[in-house]
Amino acid sequence: MHTPVPVIEVTHLDKHVTSSEGELTILHALDLRVEAGETLAIVGASGSGKSTLLGLLAGLDAPSEGQVCLNGVALATLDEDGRAALRGREIGFVFQSFQLLPAFTALENVLLPLELAGRKDAPELALAALQRVGLERRLRHYPTQLSGGEQQRVAIARAFAPGPRLLLADEPTGNLDSATGERIIDLLFELNREAGTTLVLVTHDAALASRCGRILKLEGGRLS
Repeated sequence: MHTPVPVIEVTHLDKHVTSSEGELTILHALDLRVEAGETLAIVGASGSGKSTLLGLLAGLDAPSEGQVCLNGVALATLDEDGRAALRGREIGFVFQSFQLLPAFTALENVLLPLELAGRKDAPELALAALQRVGLERRLRHYPTQLSGGEQQRVAIARAFAPGPRLLLADEPTGNLDSATGERIIDLLFELNREAGTTLVLVTHDAALASRCGRILKLEGGRLS
């Protein structure tokens, strides 16, 4: 029997940055394996490198040393266009700051990545995703006309609409009050179960982390 290829496989990952105080090591000799369908929370203090790690997993940034493989593909073997195409096919993102385009309506924000990926069924997928997050009456509203919770629901619809195999969430409730945050988390896990997506989220929220199947702590550049 073949061993299934992990969705994420990270080996001996290092990330150094140069600061005014010299070279700073953010991640050191980090190894990580995430299987298909898993839910993983990465916790750690502010500034511990959680967001840096997510950026490396998505190929938005390059490691100083080591390798990141997504579904068996080593990101270092792809050029920038190749990494962007892989992200478009395989990865959905949910950010703390929503990252919606202010000049676009809710529907247009969800449509954009689908159209960039050349999906012929983009209008149907975008509409279905917004209906699924309960925003069918807010399709023509701009981000400034939506509450924080509604903006995050648009962001979640945008992330799930293309049917990604991997969802990366960076402090998804960080800008929301606790009650709204709880509703967003319920929705995130509900959609994740329905789609069978692999979920990796970074958070300092212990209650959110506890809902994942596995929790790893990032400290001193290493996961434990």
